[in-house]
Order: sequence, then C-alpha cells, then structure tokens
Amino acid sequence: MISGAYHWGPLAVQEQVGVRDLAEHVGRSIGTGIGDVAAAFLGLQPHLVVGAADGAGRVWASLLTGPPGFVRATGPDRVVVAGGPPEGDPLAEALATPGTRVGSIALDPRTRRRMRLNGTLAETRRGFAVEAEQVFANCPKYIQRRQPLQLIGQGAGVVRRGDALTPGQQRSVRGADTFFIATTAEADGVDASHRGGLPGFVEVLSPVELAWPDYAGNAMFLTLGNLTADPRAGLLFPDWESGAVLQLSGRARTDFRADGSRLTRFRVESVVEGVHPGRLLWSTPEYSPHLGRTTR
Repeated sequence: MISGAYHWGPLAVQEQVGVRDLAEHVGRSIGTGIGDVAAAFLGLQPHLVVGAADGAGRVWASLLTGPPGFVRATGPDRVVVAGGPPEGDPLAEALATPGTRVGSIALDPRTRRRMRLNGTLAETRRGFAVEAEQVFANCPKYIQRRQPLQLIGQGAGVVRRGDALTPGQQRSVRGADTFFIATTAEADGVDASHRGGLPGFVEVLSPVELAWPDYAGNAMFLTLGNLTADPRAGLLFPDWESGAVLQLSGRARTDFRADGSRLTRFRVESVVEGVHPGRLLWSTPEYSPHLGRTTR
C-alpha cells in the first residue's frame, strides 16, 4: 500500500469488492503537492465545494463562489480561498476556525474535469487557507457538461431550514443529475466527492430517506470507506439553472448486494435551502456518455 493513501475504511471496501490491487495502483495518484497544472486549474474555477463538520459534529457540504482566482495555490501544499461561505451557511463558523479538517472538490462543468484537495485549515488574512494533505484528480466519468450563462449577485440568503424534505425539495432531489457528498473518518480527515447520473438516479424513499446506486468508479472507494468508518455525511444539491442550493446533513450506509451492486442509503437529519450570492447560472446539461452504461 502507498503510505497515507487509504485508511482502514477504504481498504475494507476494496477487499470486499475485490479491487485491492487496482486501488493500490490508482492510489499512487494521491499526493500532497499542488503541481503547476493543478494550480492553473484551481485558478480558473468560479466555485469550490468544501466539506467539514460543524460545531455540533454534523457533516455538511457547502458551495463557495467567486471570480476566477478566488481559489489559488500560494505554495506547493497550500491553497488560499478568498472570502468564505454565504451568510447563514452551516459551515460558516467551521471554515473560520484554524485546525478544521476539510475536504474540497473543484469541478469544471465546461471541461468535465475535477480535482480534490483535502487537508487542514490554517490562518490567513482574508478568507481561509488549506494546508494540503491529499491532492488528486479524478476522471470525467458521470460529470455533465454545462456552459456558464449569466452571473447574478442579488437575492441571496437562506430560504428554509428543517429536519425533513418539503415536497418541493423532494422534487428537486428527484430531478437532480449531480450532487456532492462530504464524508469523514475523523483522524483520517474529510473528503468531498461528486456523484452524477440521469435525473431520477437519487430516489426519495420518504421525506427523510434517500438512496442512490454506487456506479463503477476509480476503485479508491474513499467515500464508501469513510462511511464504513463513520456514517456522518453531508449532501449538496446545486440547481445549476437558478443558483439555488440544497444542503442536507445526516447519516449514510451502503448495502452490498449479492449481485455485486451497491446502494447507498441516506437518512436526513437537517436541511438548509438557500439562494447563493454571486451565483453563476449554467446551461442545461449535455449528459455524460458514461451514463448509457452505468455498471454498478
């Protein structure tokens, strides 16, 4: 095994699924340094998804936005993010606290590229900084291609809080083709990842329970591995065409079925719905070509 690539949770899932050798090979892509290509990619992004735990221990995923350059590498293992989450965001306090463990993912719908950077918050004069501990790119599988249309900066703020999904929120989840998931393994850090599928791939089983299939990926199983170690998770559903965001915090578990398929079930504990400031509106999607053959 590559030292530091995986903790016991991903290792257990890799063994169960039978991809340990492949995962060891893929794990070589996980490093601690931010190379020139990664730094250039980050500097072009208008948004960043960050996952962390709040003061009560709930795990959330939050969307940060800004003009390209608001996320920038300032060293081989340090990223600075100008500004922070919008007012009322559940991670506002955590992202202002040095020492917070965070996971982040920059995903560019224009190019279907994505990059993950996990680490620990450090002090900086403006916004926050992340000292990188894991840096790696993922393939474009299941990412929908979109083009930016319009930047809007008015009418932001939290719309609704609750502990269950409203009928309107349930419709939004059923219609989603993309969401982000933050997971943790406490001492082994936090990770933020992406899930994509055709609308309807996330099932609403009740106002407090969701489920989605786990499609074949890169064999790392960082998300499922974290959930094996700690069931806490945060979901972020962006509405690409309106700028609205739906954030859910709760607990998840994965069912490993006899036919080799996997289904993740999520229990909602807290809900925050908002409209994002400085939101960039995007075009309708060009669906990933991999979604025509989503082996599970």
